[in-house]
Amino acid sequence: APLKLVYTPLNGTGLECVSRILERVGISDVTVVPEQAQPDGNFPTCPYPNPEIREALQKGIDLAEEVHPDLLVATDPDADRVGIACKDGDDYLLLSGNETGVLLLDYVARMISEAKGADEMKRKIAVTTIVSSVMVDAIAAAYGFEVRRVLTGFKYIGGVIAELESAGEADRFMFGFEESYGYLNGTHVRDKDAVDASMLICQMAQYYKARGMNLADAMRALYEEHGYYLNKTLSFSFPGIEGGQKMSSLMQGLRSDAPNQIAGLQVVDVVDYASGIDGLPPANVVAFALEGENKLIVRPSGTEPKVKAYLFAKGATRADAEQLLASLESAANDIMA
Repeated sequence: APLKLVYTPLNGTGLECVSRILERVGISDVTVVPEQAQPDGNFPTCPYPNPEIREALQKGIDLAEEVHPDLLVATDPDADRVGIACKDGDDYLLLSGNETGVLLLDYVARMISEAKGADEMKRKIAVTTIVSSVMVDAIAAAYGFEVRRVLTGFKYIGGVIAELESAGEADRFMFGFEESYGYLNGTHVRDKDAVDASMLICQMAQYYKARGMNLADAMRALYEEHGYYLNKTLSFSFPGIEGGQKMSSLMQGLRSDAPNQIAGLQVVDVVDYASGIDGLPPANVVAFALEGENKLIVRPSGTEPKVKAYLFAKGATRADAEQLLASLESAANDIMA
């Protein structure tokens, strides 16, 4: 059966381009959220038109409860980021940026493997950021492609494409994503692209639908295969001049007096990106690799008085991973205090 879709451009610019690309790939059963179809910079239907948050997708979820699609797709106002939700039990599950990125990466790798075989797969390169899911490495190990990690900001993913292009190897680039809901397949642009990503997500959903699964089922299957890699990003505010000094001394302390344990887990490696690691530009980021593929990364914002803590937990079951994530969150709160 053909894919059935509810789509919302969140009163932004996505409608024309997303509708056209879906039509081209044969996806015609698309119901657009009427209140959010046309551009309106006042965003009257949701306080914050961000496809990461449930409030922004609520109109779409309400419509989905009426028309029962396979998938809800939402693009942000300038159509470079995309969020998705699908029915999971009695409710709609919003897949995170990391989950959608991992699903797409696995799907693209699967398609290339099936079409061109293992040797071609070994040539391929996926690019993501240092704060995106560790599950990427498990997917790469399963298929045999290379992963390159860059600093946050899609321009760095674009930079890897430019390097490959100048070496005459642009075809090696397979897929790029960052955890903040930006994805790129192919080398046609140098930035995240919700139009291309919406098409790819729908093709992937169609692939799984033919196998009796939706994207929530597909994600669960990947977790069962590779382990439950869960992520959470925390943001801590440090207002005023005093806040700036606190941020600076916090980072200094993490560098000069790094903890041996975090959340009861042994610190197995500390990576300070200030000096420029693995050919990356210098960045004010400190990463703590913990036993069992767990991780904590601390990164101050360059534009606001905020410090972000990125938590990475891995468990054999969802319950294990959730418990680890809660411990990491508690530890991050202690560090920031």
